[in-house]
Amino acid sequence: MIHSLIGLAAIAITVIVFFAARKISQLFPHPFTLPVLTSTIILVIGLMIFRIPYETYMIGGKWIEAFLGPAVVALALPLYRHRKILIEYTVPILFGTLCGSILGVASGLLLGKWFGLDHLVLLSLLPKSVTSPVAMDITTSVGGSPTLAAVLVMVAGISGAVMGHSLFRWLRIDHHLARGLGMGSASHAIGTARSMEDDLREGAASTVAMVLAAVFTSVITPIVVVMFL
Repeated sequence: MIHSLIGLAAIAITVIVFFAARKISQLFPHPFTLPVLTSTIILVIGLMIFRIPYETYMIGGKWIEAFLGPAVVALALPLYRHRKILIEYTVPILFGTLCGSILGVASGLLLGKWFGLDHLVLLSLLPKSVTSPVAMDITTSVGGSPTLAAVLVMVAGISGAVMGHSLFRWLRIDHHLARGLGMGSASHAIGTARSMEDDLREGAASTVAMVLAAVFTSVITPIVVVMFL
């Protein structure tokens, strides 16, 4: 009974915090008031202040996490609606996502070596640009920490969602396909959800890139580990 009440409380608090963060974003629109960022910060601070273990929060949090799968599947709708555009640009999509996947793994390798990160942390950093379940499996296969990989994936996703469109504007990248491929291959589901808010065509391209990046990164990461680590 207590276990169930803790789970319900965790779900209720998370939902309330998210809607509060969404309201803040509407009142003060800015990349750094993105709901997924502000709600995460509020929840982390709350857990630290009240000394609530992460495992206790996840009694309810795991049920919210379970909806990630259906949410990703729901992205197939805009994908279907814009299928003709995606078919027309098949080659650029494949090549662009492959390049994005290579850069995602290479950037993790170079940054890790540059900052002198521990070998375990470095292995966990390589698949940071793909969605959590895939990144955790890749990390496990190469000897990294799946838990740490999940955290790094979240950091990559939120960073892309917060700064991605500002970077596009700075670089004057305004084509929906290019923006979508960039967000999907670098910031997985979180970046894709952000793209959906701006342009459904961009979101559809981001969905494709997210799926392809997961496949490409699954192949690229073990090769990089064998060759450079």
